[in-house]
Amino acid sequence: MTREITERLIDAAEGRRECDLVIRNAKVVDVCNKEVFEADVYILSGMIVGFNGKRKARAEHDAKGRFLIPGLIDAHCHIESSHLSPSEFSDAVVPCGTTTVIADPHEICNVTGLDGMAYMLKASEDIPLSVFLMFPSCVPATPFEHAGAILNAPDIEKYIDNPRVLGLGEMMNYPGVISKDPVVMEKLETAYKRRKNIDGHAPSITGTSLDGYAAAGITTDHECETPEELHDKVRKGMYVMLREGTACRNVLQLLPGVNERNASRILFCTDDRQPQSIVNDGHVNYGLSLAIRNGLDPVTAISMATLNAAICYGLSDRGMIAPGKRADFILTSSIDNGIEPEEVFILGKLAAENGRIIAKAPHTEPVGVSGKMDVKDFSEEKLSLRPGSDHVRIIDIIPGGVVTGNGEGWIKRDEKGEWIHEDEKDILKLAVIERHHGTGNVATALIRGYGMRHGAVAVSIAHDSHNIIVIGDNNSDMVKAVEKLIAIGGGITMYKDGRELGTHRLEIAGLMTDLPLEDVTKCLSQMHEKAYQELGVSKEIDPFMTLCFMALPVIPSLKLTDCGLFDVNAFSFTDIAIKD
Repeated sequence: MTREITERLIDAAEGRRECDLVIRNAKVVDVCNKEVFEADVYILSGMIVGFNGKRKARAEHDAKGRFLIPGLIDAHCHIESSHLSPSEFSDAVVPCGTTTVIADPHEICNVTGLDGMAYMLKASEDIPLSVFLMFPSCVPATPFEHAGAILNAPDIEKYIDNPRVLGLGEMMNYPGVISKDPVVMEKLETAYKRRKNIDGHAPSITGTSLDGYAAAGITTDHECETPEELHDKVRKGMYVMLREGTACRNVLQLLPGVNERNASRILFCTDDRQPQSIVNDGHVNYGLSLAIRNGLDPVTAISMATLNAAICYGLSDRGMIAPGKRADFILTSSIDNGIEPEEVFILGKLAAENGRIIAKAPHTEPVGVSGKMDVKDFSEEKLSLRPGSDHVRIIDIIPGGVVTGNGEGWIKRDEKGEWIHEDEKDILKLAVIERHHGTGNVATALIRGYGMRHGAVAVSIAHDSHNIIVIGDNNSDMVKAVEKLIAIGGGITMYKDGRELGTHRLEIAGLMTDLPLEDVTKCLSQMHEKAYQELGVSKEIDPFMTLCFMALPVIPSLKLTDCGLFDVNAFSFTDIAIKD
C-alpha cells in the first residue's frame, strides 16, 4: 500500500474524507478475536476504513443482518487441474467466495518449462481473483520419468523476485532434501536468500526424516493422511493443509486432529479440483463447510481459511476484516451450517452474486504453451504386456485419494506370454506413453479397482510429467484413444468397440483449454456419465482424475511411469512378475 492511499484511509477514518461504500447492518466475523460483532463497514479505494462512526459514504449496501467474512484463501492449488485458463478459473471460483489462491504451476511447467511460468503470470495478472504463484521446485518431479522440461536454480532465479511469486512450490523430492542433494539444496537456497516460503509434499514422512525435512525450512504440507501425522507435523513447526480436492479428500479424515490449541497452524486447500466439482459443490467453501458441519467451530474454521493462510504466506494486506486491509469479503446468511456465499466483494466492488460472476475476467491469449505431442513410433505392439509369470504385481486403486496399494494377483497368459483379460476380474492394462521428447518410451502394467468392463480411456494429464496415460481391456480401443490425443494436441478421450464415446480437447499444454467454464463443465459432465454408464467405471472414483494420478511416482505405493513400474516405498523400479 502506498503512502497516498494510507493518508486517504486515515482521512476517511477520521471523517475528513467521504468513503466510497458502507456495508450496513453486517455481522462481522472477527478472525483475530474469534468472535462476531455487529457493525457498519466503511470502504475507500478498495480498502477497509473502519467500523461504525459518523462517516459519510457515496454508496450504501445493506447486508440485512448477514455475516460478513473475509474472502477465502486457497493455500495450495493447481489451476491446471480445473482444465481452465486462469481467467475462466477466476470466473469459476470467485462466486464460491475464493478471492485469493496460492497456485503452483507445477503441471504446465513440467510440460512447457519457463514458457508455462510466463503464461501463468501473464494470464492471471489482471483478473478479479488474486493469484500468487509458487515456483515449481520439482521439474521433473523425479528422475524416474521423462518430463517436458528441467528447471534448476538458475531458472528459479529468473522469477523468484517477482512480488507475486511467494517462494518454492511443493518439494516432492524429500529423499533429495534429506540426503542434501546439491541440486535440491541450490533450489532451496534461492528461497533462503529471500526468506520466502517453501511448500512441502511429504506423505507418511515421520521421525528423524521429518526432522530433517522440516529443518530444511519446509513451511507447509498438504499430504497428511492421519490426525497423528497432522499433530506430528505441526509439532515440527509446519503448517498443515486440510485438502478437499476432487480425487483427494482429506478434511474428514484429518478433522479429529484439529483443536483449539493447534488450529492456528491449519489451512484449507483444494490442490486438484475439477470444474464439475467447483460448479456442483464449490471450491474452498466446500471443504470449509464440510469441517463446520462435522463439528469444527465456524469462526475457527473461517480463520483457518483466511487469516492463517495470509499469515503463513506473508500476505499482510488480507485475511481479516480490519482497517487498512483489502475489502475482499463474503456476505452469507449463516455460518453455522457451512458457507454459502450470496455476495462476494473484491476490493470493495461486487464481483459475484448468488453463484454467478458479475463481469467475466479478461482473457489472455496462450503463447508458447500449445499441446506438446512428440510421440515416436507408437503402435499396438508398444502396448504388449508379457509379465513372465502368472503371479503379478497389480496397482490397486484406493478410492478417495491418490495412494495406491501394492497388490498381487494371478492372471492368464497366451502361448506368447501375453496377458489375457478376464471379464470376471477387475484387472485392466495401464500404459504410459512419453510425449515430450520422442523417446518412443511406452511402459505397461496391470491395475485393479477401476471397474471398466470394456473399452479404453486416455488422458494427457498424468501427474507430474504429463505423458499420455491410457487404461483399457483391449489394445484396439487403447490405440485409438492414444492416437486421438496425439491428433488433437492433448485432452481426455474414451473409446468402446472402436467407437469414440467422447473427447475433451485441452489445447493448452494438453492440460487446459480456453473454452468457457460452461462448455467445459457440460462436456466433462457428459463424459463422466458415459464413463459410468457405458464403460462401467466404478462410481467410487473419478474416472479421469483418478487415472491422472496413476503415474505419480512420489505417492505410494505402486505407480507407472514411461520408464516402467515404480515401487514408491522402495523408490526404485520393480518387475511386474512375481517369481515364486
